[in-house]
Amino acid sequence: MQVQPYLFFAGRCEEALDFYRGRLGAEVTALMRWSECPETPSGMCTPGSENTVMHASFTIGKSTLMASVGPPAGAGAPDYKGFALSLLAVDPVEAELLFTALGDGGQVQMPLGKTFFSPAFGMVSDRFGVSWMVVVE
Repeated sequence: MQVQPYLFFAGRCEEALDFYRGRLGAEVTALMRWSECPETPSGMCTPGSENTVMHASFTIGKSTLMASVGPPAGAGAPDYKGFALSLLAVDPVEAELLFTALGDGGQVQMPLGKTFFSPAFGMVSDRFGVSWMVVVE
């Protein structure tokens, strides 16, 4: 059994995928646009958004995540609360690079620094509102 996070990006999925490609080396393994859907359920795709991402699957290292342009119309923007994605770095140098990359346009929640459990740990919310914990084990 696996648990795979599914992230909604409030109309910015393609931008998010490009961001994670450039910052984390993410690899998009599947991408479907609404225009490719043979039968679009009512309320799922508004006129003019046919070329947005209906579903994507991407990997960061050995982890698979899934994403979409967003929930059905009227559901509101995603609000990422109550969880964070944890990103394991091999050493404090890599942790600093990842933390800085994710924080570009985002917000630091806890500065990266030495803790009792790690030589480098920090929390940052990226420009899409996704919370990340960067840690060296």
